[in-house]
Amino acid sequence: MNVKDLYNLNGKTAIVTGGGRGLGEQVAYAFAEAGTNVVVCSRNIEACQEVSDRLEKLGVRSLALPCDVVNPDEIHFVVQKTIDEFKTIDILVNNSGATWGAPALELNVDKWDHVMDVNVKGVFLFSQAVGKIMIKQGSGKIINIASITGFGGQNPKIVDAIGYTTSKGAVINFTKDLAVKLAPYNVHVNAIAPGFFLTKMTKNHLQYVDKEIIERTPARRLGTNFDLKGPALFLASKASDFIIGQVLVVDGGIQASVI
Repeated sequence: MNVKDLYNLNGKTAIVTGGGRGLGEQVAYAFAEAGTNVVVCSRNIEACQEVSDRLEKLGVRSLALPCDVVNPDEIHFVVQKTIDEFKTIDILVNNSGATWGAPALELNVDKWDHVMDVNVKGVFLFSQAVGKIMIKQGSGKIINIASITGFGGQNPKIVDAIGYTTSKGAVINFTKDLAVKLAPYNVHVNAIAPGFFLTKMTKNHLQYVDKEIIERTPARRLGTNFDLKGPALFLASKASDFIIGQVLVVDGGIQASVI
């Protein structure tokens, strides 16, 4: 197969949760630029609509839909609306996320539950709903957005959000287990673990620790508004068909460094 065919996403359909801002918006743009129709959904429908309108100017079709990823009925609405409009769901990106910074022994249980619900339950519920469609189709790509903080303990001076780091560790293992279950049906499940990117969710925190993070990053910079595009396109394309249950780290070399 020609390499251009391996990476061809023209005419495919993708759902990107949390697609109205941050990394989700970046991924949505990547797909649209590759000719993919994109459904962006989140609780912030206004932000999603703004992104969707801009994506359509790239020559693809796009929908903006409201969705709380911990609500099965709202997930069903997004899935059904996508099928009604585009007939297939070729790609799902589970990007919606939440965090709460607090010392580990002081984190309120309601904040813990909220982070776990959005970051873990939401990934499970959306994957379950879309996975059923993909099995019927005989193909599909599910990409979960994890984090390098999910690989182990974090210096509290840099990341003091034990609910978030625990949830991302769960996403990593969920990805591997679901990948094994769905691979026989030609549905490929993988994850991307970003490092430190400047987004709306992270900017308030990073403004205090960005210099220290950059010093610890071999690339000597934070992630940009295009560094996730290539990895997302790769995992969404046929070029990654023999990659099952893997976590692609995009962090400027942090995980590669032993010091």
